[in-house]
Amino acid sequence: MMGKRSAFLTGLTVIAAAVTLTACGGQSGSKTATSGKALSGKVTAVGSTALQPLVEQAAKDFQAKNPNVTVNVQGGGSGTGLSQVAQGAVDIGNSDIFAESKPGVATDKITEHKVAVIGFAPVVNPDTKVKKLTMVQLQNIFAGKVTNWKQVGGKNEKIVLVNRATGSGTRATFDDNVMKGKKSVKSQEQDSSGAVQKIVGSTPGAISYLAFSYLTKNLQAVAIDGVTPTTANVLNNKWKIWSYEHMYTQKKANKVATAFIKFMNSDHVQGELVKKLGYISIKDMQVVKDAKGNVTNK
Repeated sequence: MMGKRSAFLTGLTVIAAAVTLTACGGQSGSKTATSGKALSGKVTAVGSTALQPLVEQAAKDFQAKNPNVTVNVQGGGSGTGLSQVAQGAVDIGNSDIFAESKPGVATDKITEHKVAVIGFAPVVNPDTKVKKLTMVQLQNIFAGKVTNWKQVGGKNEKIVLVNRATGSGTRATFDDNVMKGKKSVKSQEQDSSGAVQKIVGSTPGAISYLAFSYLTKNLQAVAIDGVTPTTANVLNNKWKIWSYEHMYTQKKANKVATAFIKFMNSDHVQGELVKKLGYISIKDMQVVKDAKGNVTNK
């Protein structure tokens, strides 16, 4: 009897050990599977310098949540971002303009993601003593018809034009909303918003235009036709110089790019970073603008 009882207990011990091993093995497999789901890889975003500050900060926060991910953010202008993402050279193309408005971009190969709205303002060096202009005066300044600030109520000082380079989304937005087909006179051109910010702030008589996210105390933002360049005035299109900020991906975007775009539309980015850095959440807009510039109420 004792022999049978001993054998029975031994059998129970073996079964218990087997169950324990199976359970441990299952837990180990679960951890492996979980770690296997951790996002990893690299993504490169190139293009709009107006959008760059938002994407750079969002990239830092995204990488903090995903230590195995690297997000490389570069400028270069909207035209560069659109052409490179369409060619498959980068994962994300940042743009202030719709891809449809850029000739030569294969729009059938990319997908649009609107991530914010940005207002743009004419900016001058404060020494000009000019705080407001009419739209016609602003057009005439960039067309070269007005060459001294005293002609528009400022000090007796030569106007120094600083334009953005062709291919810049900021330049395209300014041309579409301000110049309206009129040609700008030849002047110095800068490739980035950061360069414009520094030059206008340090050059007496200078004028250019910048995204709200680049406005500083060293610059005088100029009101147009009595309307000040503020977020509140962009929301209802009272201030008309604004555009969507787009992040274009390839049709078959990789998992890191897809996850980053999703993060750009998260509450953290849309509810915190967008407002903190001078952008506007698309959700707050009271109007909608299409690729042709037509604006309608929501």
